[in-house]
Amino acid sequence: MTDLLAEGITVVENVYKNREPVPHMKAIYFITPTKKSVDGLIDDFITKSSSRYKAAYVYFTDFCPDNLFNKIKSSCAKSIRRCKEINISFFPYESQVFTLNVPDAFYRCYSPTLEKTKDNDAVMQVIAEQIVTLCATLDENPGVRYKSGPSDKASKLAQLVEKNLENYYKTDEKSQIKAKTHSQLIIIDRGFDPVSTVLHELTFQAMAYDLLPIENDTYKYKTEGPAGKEREAILEEDDELWVKIRHKHIADVIEEIPKLLKEVSSKRKATEGKLSISALAQLMKKMPHYRKEISRQVVYLNLAEDCMSKFKSNIERLCKTEQDLALGTDAEGQKVKDSMRVLLPVLLNKSHESYDKIRAILLYIFSTNGTTQENLDKLIQNVQIESDSDMIRNWKYLDVPVISSSAAQQHKHPRRDRSSEETFQLSRWTPIIKDVMEDAIENKLDSKDWPYCSQCPPTWNGSGAVSARQKPKASYQDERKSSARLIIFVIGGITYSEMRTAYEVSQAYKSCEVVIGSTHILTPKRLLDEVKSLSKPKDMVCNKDE
Repeated sequence: MTDLLAEGITVVENVYKNREPVPHMKAIYFITPTKKSVDGLIDDFITKSSSRYKAAYVYFTDFCPDNLFNKIKSSCAKSIRRCKEINISFFPYESQVFTLNVPDAFYRCYSPTLEKTKDNDAVMQVIAEQIVTLCATLDENPGVRYKSGPSDKASKLAQLVEKNLENYYKTDEKSQIKAKTHSQLIIIDRGFDPVSTVLHELTFQAMAYDLLPIENDTYKYKTEGPAGKEREAILEEDDELWVKIRHKHIADVIEEIPKLLKEVSSKRKATEGKLSISALAQLMKKMPHYRKEISRQVVYLNLAEDCMSKFKSNIERLCKTEQDLALGTDAEGQKVKDSMRVLLPVLLNKSHESYDKIRAILLYIFSTNGTTQENLDKLIQNVQIESDSDMIRNWKYLDVPVISSSAAQQHKHPRRDRSSEETFQLSRWTPIIKDVMEDAIENKLDSKDWPYCSQCPPTWNGSGAVSARQKPKASYQDERKSSARLIIFVIGGITYSEMRTAYEVSQAYKSCEVVIGSTHILTPKRLLDEVKSLSKPKDMVCNKDE
């Protein structure tokens, strides 16, 4: 709001709601090109005498279809001073993370009731258009690839994105056809790495969002002391300290914050020592800064301690089991011979809540590539999770084998050897997407498994075969390679640990920025609830007014 006020905008209103007319003021409409929004705009200018505003400046977040545009033209063209499409129908969540914020996308993409229906095609089309607005904003026309797999979702979406990119760049303002840039856009289906979605992560941001009730990035905490007040803090990109520590392992965070607190207070003490008038003036100037610094550090210390108390009470015991199941080896590198023996202690432990037991059962199923019907029924009965059993069974709709069949030999992504990387014993698992990012940048993705949709993939780092259709590039083009981008899009949600890998890979390969995005951001609990909902009828899950 403060930014808008600075631009002289005094009122912000919802176009869908009934509003007081302000006929002497001009209005800026920042709307999605949907029937509902356009009707709201038209209603404001039905007749000249009863117009709600003096004039309209209309900005669409996306491409406005002809039928809606013509409707505006025929009903209120005289009142419109400006009409423009600005392509931003996505949300930049962090500097390298975007979401499309399509609330029912998971259900619409994976529910068996909507499979092969118009509804499913429609949501894919919307997602494709949103991804194109992201590419347009980044000024990229990337080579589009996808992970081929048992489901055709990724390939379907990739084809749609490629088609929409072609249309977009054909009709850009200069009517020049923009050549493919050096970047790649890779589309992946959520079932590609189910393990990363249910594992307990011990890096700060992922752990906090998993274990604490953080809603809308707002963390609530109580200040210390008998009269402890309830406070809230927003975890956001603007805060340098958060950006610096969010991807660190909790053990490092717990060590680092008290050190920072000491540092600030010692700086303050140093100035307090020499109490001359000018030193006092200096101190007063710096006080708000110190205060702000200390208050942010206190927030993160609280956050870290909250995480640790949950961890110590219950999660620590789970983590060893989860890591062993996920990797198929224990901390010493010995192969896990009997996954069921690893799983049982978790299931027999009365203090674990059912979500945690379900997560452990899922890791067991993923590790054995499915189990028998009989075994699954037995597990569900013993753990008394009948009412939540769809959280397990419905993974089949994501093409993840739950019941093993001889045909269910899933083609797994070959894992990189990370044995030499320093890790904590309870954090040995690396999201598979990190391997994909590194392989893509090093040009090691097999084009059988990761086909291109575009005619001629732009070669990366010169090691791929150059298509005959590509002219040899001038040397300044080689310079541009240094700013190549890798855009990863996952259908059906990304986890905080997968977001972290985009930053890690960009750090390691300075020549390439990795941007990762999805329909929405997942926490393990949210995902399990969404998986459970897949077998429900549509009207119970989707928004009624769509």
